[in-house]
Amino acid sequence: MQTLARLFGRSPFKPLQAHMEKVVDCVKEIAPLFKALRDADYKKVEKISKLISDLEHQADLTKNDIRNNLPTAVFLPVPRSSLLDILSLQDNIADRAQDIGILLTLKNLEMDEKFAPLFEKFVKLNLSACEAVHNIILEMDQLVESSFGGQEAKKVEQMVEKVADIEHEADVLQRELLKEFFTVSDHLPTPSFFLWLKVIEEVGALSDESEKLANRVRMTLEVK
Repeated sequence: MQTLARLFGRSPFKPLQAHMEKVVDCVKEIAPLFKALRDADYKKVEKISKLISDLEHQADLTKNDIRNNLPTAVFLPVPRSSLLDILSLQDNIADRAQDIGILLTLKNLEMDEKFAPLFEKFVKLNLSACEAVHNIILEMDQLVESSFGGQEAKKVEQMVEKVADIEHEADVLQRELLKEFFTVSDHLPTPSFFLWLKVIEEVGALSDESEKLANRVRMTLEVK
């Protein structure tokens, strides 16, 4: 495995990409987590939740290594603060994924079948925002080679707009989802009611954090 020093030598974005891969590993477990919940397989929910926490810990270790090994700004094509901001925003996505996993272990929630299809669509949309911003991070080292200009920069700007579009679509769907939830929530115990609201909020935060990350990349491009 290459050291962070070697990665920094190739590109200041390679370590960020390495960290983002670990973030995506966390996010990828969200879909099977909710499938286990819908199947009422609570042992599997616990297992996947632990896996997400373990993956988030690995992402944290990588984040700390990057912070400890990040060269001074004089050796970087972009400000050190920009790289640290991007790293922090990536970390937020992994944290949200972990929070979702933890919430589902607090109580054995039941998913109403009338509510489930719209909720699954909501989850899928938020996960797609994470994948879209992941693709942006994968392009960052190409920007160095193009001196942050030309077609490559335009391509990334379009990808940033795509994340914003997904986030807006997720916001609209979240309002629709909440309306549907309130129509089926009368039978829920109060703890389950409030826990579901928190789960919906945290899932929606995945696209919010993804948009923030995409916009931070845009700011980096604009500075250049």
